[in-house]
Amino acid sequence: MRITRFALAVCVALACGSVAVSPSPTSQAANSTKTVPLILEKNEGERRVVRGWPGHPDPGETFILKVDPKNGGSSHLVFMTGDLGPRGEIVTHRHPGADEILFLKTGTARVHLGDSVRDVHAGATVFIPANTWISLSNIGRDTITFAAVFSAPGFEEYMRAGSVREGDKSVPLTEAEDAAIQKNHSHDVIYKEP
Repeated sequence: MRITRFALAVCVALACGSVAVSPSPTSQAANSTKTVPLILEKNEGERRVVRGWPGHPDPGETFILKVDPKNGGSSHLVFMTGDLGPRGEIVTHRHPGADEILFLKTGTARVHLGDSVRDVHAGATVFIPANTWISLSNIGRDTITFAAVFSAPGFEEYMRAGSVREGDKSVPLTEAEDAAIQKNHSHDVIYKEP
């Protein structure tokens, strides 16, 4: 489990006719079942730190879950943001039950999408239909900042399983934990064997 597996998908601006500001967006709706409108600044949301994984025990990459069933109560989509450092990669994977949109806010990436390969830059949008193989490599000198949107919930729980809330103690996943997470979330994400 690694943020680099973070099947990036990105942000489409959320347009709400009438939006209320909640008093505490970072702790908002942790166990909510009611849909709650949200207005979140760049660094607000459920901030999480990847625990690290077998063979690569260096934890520390962060991502922010902004909208999902637990944050805002959305039953239809997931929106998250993150960063991918130079030479970082998102390994080849697919999402069986959700379309994905990836939006690169900064950086340069080589994207493998289905049978296509293309280098893209800040401002690029990648649409990834369900069950389409995707991988991404940061081929630039700068960190890629991205936003990701999924058409259905599921992948966010996979990401939670391999991470901790920012500020909580973090220890790398064991091989057994990583295997259990992969098995429990095989309907949300499938990684291509090397």
